[in-house]
Amino acid sequence: MINFLKNNYTKILIVVFLIVFVSLISYLFRDDKPSKDLKVEDINYVKISGEKIKVELALTPENQEKGLSNISSIGENEGMLFIFEKPLIHNFWMKDMNFPIDIIWIDKDMKVIFIEKNVKPDTYPQTFGPNKDSQYVLEVNALFSEKNNLKVNDSVIFLP
Repeated sequence: MINFLKNNYTKILIVVFLIVFVSLISYLFRDDKPSKDLKVEDINYVKISGEKIKVELALTPENQEKGLSNISSIGENEGMLFIFEKPLIHNFWMKDMNFPIDIIWIDKDMKVIFIEKNVKPDTYPQTFGPNKDSQYVLEVNALFSEKNNLKVNDSVIFLP
């Protein structure tokens, strides 16, 4: 047995096996994996650029029109997720907003397609948006995108 363990090849195989085993266990028990059966109304978080954002959902046209207007602020790593029935061009404005935000457009494949950074309340009635279809839009505090090095084509995950 001692000769068996002295063999470098065997030691390497054991180390590789342990690394693969620990990686698999870590993946299976991580807390940020999306649920396969996650319903829209069960979304509580968005993982984007390595950050977990607590989100309020804007599902109805009335909620989507209101958005974050008429509130004084949101906390760090908080935001609003707009979920649309189908991919279309969705433009946003800053009507009745009290603080600047980053607006992040996400396509049906859960990829960031456009980012409007540090949009200030005094830009109203100007509208913002990509010339591409999006299915989701995430509003977060201004400078989130810069601070977290968010880029177009980054992946997004919805979490319970």
